Amino acid sequence: QVQLVESGGGLVQAGDSLRLSCAASGRTSTIDVMTWFRQAPGMERQFVATIFWSTGYTQYANSVKGRFTISRDNAKNSVYLQMNGLKPEDAAVYYCAASIFGRAGIYDYWGQGTQVTVSS
Repeated sequence: QVQLVESGGGLVQAGDSLRLSCAASGRTSTIDVMTWFRQAPGMERQFVATIFWSTGYTQYANSVKGRFTISRDNAKNSVYLQMNGLKPEDAAVYYCAASIFGRAGIYDYWGQGTQVTVSS
């Protein structure tokens, strides 16, 4: 089992920055990939960014590329999402999720989410 806890959300103005954190605990040695998703009201959940736990390889949604940066601190078992140049359309509940070795593309573990609100 892996437990995930997000933090760092809040209310900001357009153009501001926020840094989200996701702390993992439990069987963290089984984590292969950590991914940030987001979901706005009435919208489907959307991929934001992903990072491979061992290599640090990253991928981003086109909508956030160049503005958001995903990173990890293996010693702290944490993943971060630095969000710069926030836009109103970035407002959503942000979730981190973990995919473990042997279950590529399947996210068995999710955090509770953290709200990001962007005012124009």
